[in-house]
Amino acid sequence: MDKKKPLIFALLFLILILTPVLLNKYYNYLLEPRSKEETSQIFVIKPGQPVTQIAQNLEEAGLVKNALAFRLLVAQMGIAQNIQAGDFRLSPDKTSREIATELTHGAIDVWITLPEGMRIEEQAARLEEKLKFGSNEKYQFDKGQYIKTAQEGYMFPDTYLVAKDATAADVAQRLRQTFDEKVDTLLAKGEKNSLTEEEVLILASLVERESKSPQERPIIAGILLNRLNTGMALQVDATIQYAKGYDSNENTWWGQVTPSEYETVKSRFNTYLYPGLPPAPIANPGLESLQAAAEPAQTEYFYYLHDAEGKVHYATTAEEHNQNIQDFL
Repeated sequence: MDKKKPLIFALLFLILILTPVLLNKYYNYLLEPRSKEETSQIFVIKPGQPVTQIAQNLEEAGLVKNALAFRLLVAQMGIAQNIQAGDFRLSPDKTSREIATELTHGAIDVWITLPEGMRIEEQAARLEEKLKFGSNEKYQFDKGQYIKTAQEGYMFPDTYLVAKDATAADVAQRLRQTFDEKVDTLLAKGEKNSLTEEEVLILASLVERESKSPQERPIIAGILLNRLNTGMALQVDATIQYAKGYDSNENTWWGQVTPSEYETVKSRFNTYLYPGLPPAPIANPGLESLQAAAEPAQTEYFYYLHDAEGKVHYATTAEEHNQNIQDFL
């Protein structure tokens, strides 16, 4: 037994030495190119997609040999937070390290989300922010040109893959095309309420800014329609916000409206001073607001307000509305 002990220790020693070496060689093998073929393909990373899913998709696309090895490499390189969302032109003849590096700066297109209710100036700032990053040598987007080119109300809010070299005209055309595709014949439904397609769009922009939940939108649209039909002033604060423009004190395009501004903001957009709809949309509404404006809820309400928690309270008469103000504001 005594003679066997040195042999056992020797074997254990060899295993301890050789195992990490062999594992390291196998790990490096898994990081080698999947193929010698130079055929490239478009690989898409969606916003918020985790590295685990990206690695699995790369393996399934035949771009890397092993998803786990790729994940370990990304962790080793410390670049997980630098991987971009967008689409990439990748080839299986590249090593996993080359592909990982490419994912941090080589996007052909960039994912950009434009939320509902933005005015075109806000969209322009968001587009500039997302396209004007350090490694984008193809940057051509002009914020000022976009503001001149874009049509308020028609720049459909959505998540887009935008080319890194997209111009303002390119983006405006893309958003307008999406609007036409998504909205299609929806605006024509306003005819039964004696609203033109443009008026439905304007109403939808008000609903977008005034509503805080999908459930409210048809009701608030119905309330505003009731006011229109009776010749009552719409009295929508968001129209004054639009007329005022950028509020440098609050660092927003949608600053708080003071009671005095109901009278002092001299603009056709001020729906406290001028009856009827404003002359144009005040923001770019989403599909739910467009649907609500095209087919408003039939309601007896003429008033609404939101309390500090964002809950909406409706009223039929001015007296009921004033009581809501006392109770909830």
